[in-house]
Amino acid sequence: MPFDADLIVLGGGCAGLSLALRLAELGEDCPRTLIIEQRTHYTNDRTWCFWDDCCARIQPLVQHRWQKVRIRAGRRSVTVNCGATPYQMLSSGTFYAAALAKISQNPRIELLMDASVFAPPSKHAGLWHVETDTALYRGGTVIDTRPAAGGPRRGDAMLWQSFYGCEMECDDRVFDAGCADLMNFATGHTTDIRFAYILPVSANRALVEATVFGPDPLDRSALSNDLNAALARCANGSGFRILREENGVLPMGTATLKVDPDPSYLRAGVNWGGARASTGYAFQRIQRWADDCARRLAGGQPPVGHPPDSWLLRGMDHLFLSVLRTRSAAAPDLFLSMFENVDAARLIRFLGDGGTLLDRVMIASVLPVLPFLREIPAALHRSARLREAT
Repeated sequence: MPFDADLIVLGGGCAGLSLALRLAELGEDCPRTLIIEQRTHYTNDRTWCFWDDCCARIQPLVQHRWQKVRIRAGRRSVTVNCGATPYQMLSSGTFYAAALAKISQNPRIELLMDASVFAPPSKHAGLWHVETDTALYRGGTVIDTRPAAGGPRRGDAMLWQSFYGCEMECDDRVFDAGCADLMNFATGHTTDIRFAYILPVSANRALVEATVFGPDPLDRSALSNDLNAALARCANGSGFRILREENGVLPMGTATLKVDPDPSYLRAGVNWGGARASTGYAFQRIQRWADDCARRLAGGQPPVGHPPDSWLLRGMDHLFLSVLRTRSAAAPDLFLSMFENVDAARLIRFLGDGGTLLDRVMIASVLPVLPFLREIPAALHRSARLREAT
């Protein structure tokens, strides 16, 4: 039976394009690859941040680096010097352009835009069939990077990280371009965790995002008041213009995925193990996965999904998220305590997804014991319910 590709990638977002970029570098050793993407064109719709340990191919694409990061809550403020491993920002527009340029140089990769997949892929006579609104495609292997059908829903994750942001340009010099605000907490909220995420790239320009950690995924309308308040605080009386907007929802604490018995079909990306549970950071994880997966495909092996975190890290993340969910009013004090009392290098390794066991122990040692002990039964119960739902 004729077929169209060795590999069909569903979704051309961060995960799909990261893998395609690696495959394009294989030259003639690249498997025949078809990427099916629903959007009609790429825009600068996301911003990814990470600490300075990302792969060499990404470093030239970074737009800005911060030597300091800060947490604020009311009158309290903690600043951490991260000069040894700067906090870095990459715009999706820059990444998309670089990936598309590399992909276009390899004729063994085809990117099909403006194509919607009608039904879950099905396997017939050893080949996966993927039906779109224009044609039926057949391939030996499928990597599905799309989010779950139906979108994010309450109960599919312990918490959701919802954000809505604007890149603003002020008339006056109101920002410190050397320091990023990771969390500038709003006051007066007891049912969820709300803060502004502020990434200044010059004295008068910054990306400002209203962010919420909560059990429900939120859309723009639910975040617009928070964003407007954050923009006004940042402008501090200065006139300003909105250059662009971005929004999204990230899972925090999804279940460990069950391995599909057929190794020729797997899921990958933010919603399938690509995001760190307790922080939502995903870009570095996805780059590591893309490297590993491309190496396996080049060697004629089945693709591989995101490796699961260790049981200890999963347990710590689930317990931490459970405390945040039930004691959201205590969140500012918890984060301030970590930033105040943990060595900067340890803290950054932990947040950047590269922490050691000792790093995790030191993080836990500065947090109040009683709330976490009380939350253990509930955390175990929620973790079990997530596993059952997967």
